[in-house]
Amino acid sequence: MQRTAKKPNPMSETNTNNTLTQRDQPAVMGPQVGNLALKDGVPLIAEDGRELTTLNLGPTHPSTHGIFQNILTMDGEKIVSGVPTIGYIHRAFEKIAERRPLYQITTLTDRMNYCSSPINNMGWHMTVEKLLGIEVPKRAQYIRVIMMELARIADHLICNSILGVDSGAFTGFLYVMQKREEIYEIYEEMCGARLTTNMGRFGGMERDLSNEAIRKIREFIRSFPPVMQEFEKMLNRNRIFIDRTVGVGPVSQEMALQYGFSGPNLRAAGIDYDVRVMSPYSSYQDFDFDIPVGYSGDTYDRFMVRNGEIWESFKIIQQAVENLPEGPFHADAPEYYLPPKQEVYRNMEALIYHFKIVMGEIPIPVGEVYHAVEGGNGELGFHLISDGGRSPYRLKMRRPCFIFYQSYPELCKGVTLSDAIIIMSSMNVIAGELDA
Repeated sequence: MQRTAKKPNPMSETNTNNTLTQRDQPAVMGPQVGNLALKDGVPLIAEDGRELTTLNLGPTHPSTHGIFQNILTMDGEKIVSGVPTIGYIHRAFEKIAERRPLYQITTLTDRMNYCSSPINNMGWHMTVEKLLGIEVPKRAQYIRVIMMELARIADHLICNSILGVDSGAFTGFLYVMQKREEIYEIYEEMCGARLTTNMGRFGGMERDLSNEAIRKIREFIRSFPPVMQEFEKMLNRNRIFIDRTVGVGPVSQEMALQYGFSGPNLRAAGIDYDVRVMSPYSSYQDFDFDIPVGYSGDTYDRFMVRNGEIWESFKIIQQAVENLPEGPFHADAPEYYLPPKQEVYRNMEALIYHFKIVMGEIPIPVGEVYHAVEGGNGELGFHLISDGGRSPYRLKMRRPCFIFYQSYPELCKGVTLSDAIIIMSSMNVIAGELDA
């Protein structure tokens, strides 16, 4: 007969073992790092023996400004560590692109950084144009610059005004949203859409700048500076805002480079890397503008760099409008550019091209290209590989948010929960770009 060992009664006097009973054992069992007990890599006991708290920040917390989660370990109000969880709105854009003709991929790029969709659209168009060898007319390049810089202004206005909201200043947000609305009205005039724009086409623009579009752009140029000056006056030297942002979440140059930062978050650390200057595209070499940089890379520097970039984008728009070249607004590439609808009704050649483009029946040349643009959050790149089929063999998107968000747990160590919200807001983490 099999004998079963009897478990000792922890309350019995006969239990003379020196081992701790279940009742007496610590609540946390797991590996040790120094004096910290860990569970799934998360410390649950402080070095002095106090119990730590696990707090879910997200995925639906209003202050995260997106659908992503951070599992924070808290010592009182201070953050000991954090574990980010991403992918809540992952839509497999790169995989979907392998089953779509080139022009249908444009709508996927809209839905990455939806605060500056035209930059995504045109970055993708330039990548395809590089593969196809299409030379874009000068007028189309200037129109693209105008639209991309308007998008950059809208993107930075959202980021900096939301940063004000997260520090307790709601007025600035409401004030600059009027200007963002004017930018969206210009989008509407150009392409009929406001947020997910699907703006432009391979080889240039879908349509030329209309008189109404030019009027709205000139009106924006006239009315924007006083509003921006008022916004800066409200926050730049505001004592409460400075106390909340200076020295919070600093990023050194070494740390920024190790994580692969780009865009305003990199320039706030003092590194003047800008794709528009280092690898000019769309005639950016024709324009006179500066690259704002910070010093310590903290939340205040990120705010100030974006403010500076808003003014530089404004200067670029002024120059582009005043020096807008004459000529066609799209390249002569009938295999990839939809003909005017009127031509389709009465011209057989136009009808054939229209059918082949819409049905995705024009093969792509074999090749491999990478093209990057300066997005609202940094270097937005597209690595396109074609095997000669009708869809990309492989498409990899370099999404700046996905790159720099990896640093967030490190930036949050030792800060308060309210500071963690400020740090996330100043980095401008866009969930659509993060997950793609």
